[in-house]
Amino acid sequence: MNDGKHVILYLDDDQDMLDAVRMILEANGYNMVEAHSAEEGLRKYKDSTPDFLLVDLMMEEVDSGINFAKELKVLGNTIPLFLLSSVGDSLDDNTDYKALGLDGVFQKPVHPKTLLSILKKKLG
Repeated sequence: MNDGKHVILYLDDDQDMLDAVRMILEANGYNMVEAHSAEEGLRKYKDSTPDFLLVDLMMEEVDSGINFAKELKVLGNTIPLFLLSSVGDSLDDNTDYKALGLDGVFQKPVHPKTLLSILKKKLG
């Protein structure tokens, strides 16, 4: 936690998405740390000690979000990790996301009530 607020690390190369999610999170009492690539995300994961992770499926390269999740699994990550994807619903239906180290998948753009509901459930 940062200043008594939960920290959400959000990886996405789309600044508009980062800005939109930041507005939702900060309006509801969360702090957000952003990263624009998987590499930057790994650095910020280690530096910011987030409470929750949101990761875009496709950033600088196809499946970089999945590769980020796999890397975190190797590091022993225990923080809730959710993938954001424009194919979120079909990915959720057709993929064993738990085997990838994910706790779930959001359809992009994520609905604010859905995001806040999951955050409350996972973080209290």
